[in-house]
Amino acid sequence: MIRSLSVVSRKWSAVLAAVVLAGGIALGAAPSAAALPPGIPSKAQAQSELNSLTVRSEESMTGYSRSLFPHWITISGTCNTRETVLKRDADSYTVDANCNLTSGKWYSYYEGVTRSSASQMSIDHVVALAEAWRSGARQWTTDRRKAFANDLSGPQLIAVTTEINSSKGDRDPASWVPPRSGARCTYAKMWIHSKYKWGLHLQSSEKSALQGLVGACSY
Repeated sequence: MIRSLSVVSRKWSAVLAAVVLAGGIALGAAPSAAALPPGIPSKAQAQSELNSLTVRSEESMTGYSRSLFPHWITISGTCNTRETVLKRDADSYTVDANCNLTSGKWYSYYEGVTRSSASQMSIDHVVALAEAWRSGARQWTTDRRKAFANDLSGPQLIAVTTEINSSKGDRDPASWVPPRSGARCTYAKMWIHSKYKWGLHLQSSEKSALQGLVGACSY
């Protein structure tokens, strides 16, 4: 009986795989529901990076404009940064010839909900562009700001719901953390590593909040 069930299971697995491939649900391997950006440090590494960050007052917002951080840029073929992150973070997806996400399924890590339309998703800059400006990016060249705004090599970009991205705005961890408690440790480590990687400073209240979050991490 056990052997028979195993055979049936294999048959259904094969049928399911054929349906998935025929429908074009995923162009390449689809990540899991808990997919996260690359480069998230361990607790020990995040603590070391936090200790090394410069603490100082925030700089003026004078002259700030999102246009000074050009995005979204073309990454490959017809796909821009936003589309690339949406594909990376999806459980499943289909795209057309112009790299428009025509269907899919996304898990929003910050609040733990799932969405089935790309139009319901935003790409969060973990360290917001305005926050970066206040933390040293106002002195950068436009090319460096463009590289920061489209950084796919570290944990700076993540697909989340449009509503949670709007709720966060450009606030730092002293005034905003993900509503899902299970996301807060990872969020703090992503924030710290992005600031460390890009040489941005932080303010005292921000460091205190991050220290509390990292201290509570179990990994």
